[in-house]
Amino acid sequence: MNLSLIQTLCVMIIPVIFAITMHEAAHAWVAKLCGDNTAYLQGRVTANPLPHIDLVGTIVVPLVTVMIASFSGMSPFLFGWAKPVPIKPDHFRSWRRDQIFVSLAGPFANIVMALIWAFAVRFVLESHDGQQALSAFSKFVYLAGSYGIMINLVLVALNLIPLPPLDGSGVITALLPVRLGDTYNRLEPYGLWILLLLIFTGALPHIMRPTYMLFRSCVRYLVGY
Repeated sequence: MNLSLIQTLCVMIIPVIFAITMHEAAHAWVAKLCGDNTAYLQGRVTANPLPHIDLVGTIVVPLVTVMIASFSGMSPFLFGWAKPVPIKPDHFRSWRRDQIFVSLAGPFANIVMALIWAFAVRFVLESHDGQQALSAFSKFVYLAGSYGIMINLVLVALNLIPLPPLDGSGVITALLPVRLGDTYNRLEPYGLWILLLLIFTGALPHIMRPTYMLFRSCVRYLVGY
């Protein structure tokens, strides 16, 4: 289905909001379970997207990337970020174990969201007998669900890259000796610039593709569509 820029934005906005909200809320919730109430006290354990939205990273940058892709004839793609969840590992009961749990909570939430969207797509396909045209609402659910699967699995593949400050780096930090972990995390101020370099050189999709395809195959297998 060929969609205009406005139609694309309207279809993508709901999956994007849920994807970033549940990702950040999961980090905050698991951190609270592990003994760190910092994010909880700042109201980040919530399905309300407003506390998680960063004006530039959540609104401006994704809009610009979609517009660039649309005007250049490319497939729609998103790049952006939410307001980081404040985490204090020294509050954890077992900092290495809990650091891994908190780091993986966001990607896990996105996998769950991808499964929910996949079931929505399956429901639309099964309710459509192949002869009758989809209603406007069914088309919206199908398209939103398709984008929801893609967006959430892209977030999984992106955040599992072991580059500070992405979630994968939290796992690596927990597995490294303390001094080596501190050295590794000095990359964090340069993480965004490294990501932008990977995007502009076209390397990032190739790095993300194996993880994306693995989880895409798992979702399709579990949902059966």
